[in-house]
Amino acid sequence: MDETDHWRNMASAPRDGSRILVTVRSSEQGPAEVDMAYWSRADQFGEEGWRASDSSPGRVVEYAEPELRCWMPLPTAGRASMPAPWEGDDVPLVDGEGI
Repeated sequence: MDETDHWRNMASAPRDGSRILVTVRSSEQGPAEVDMAYWSRADQFGEEGWRASDSSPGRVVEYAEPELRCWMPLPTAGRASMPAPWEGDDVPLVDGEGI
């Protein structure tokens, strides 16, 4: 398994605007799914927070922190398929576990 090919705790997700894969928790709207998202600073289109990468001005898709379970870097070129959403317990922090 590639070092980047595993789900990580959202607390360690980069908040620099880079795009990442996220597992969106299952809800009344449907089962868990994988989406590409990025951290956005507040602007005229919305608050600071996680946005779906296919957001556009006037059609911003924002995720509340509790909606996202875990993240992983974008896969390298040549990956055969999209990873499955994380279905296990919440992904623990490995390094720098919270207090």
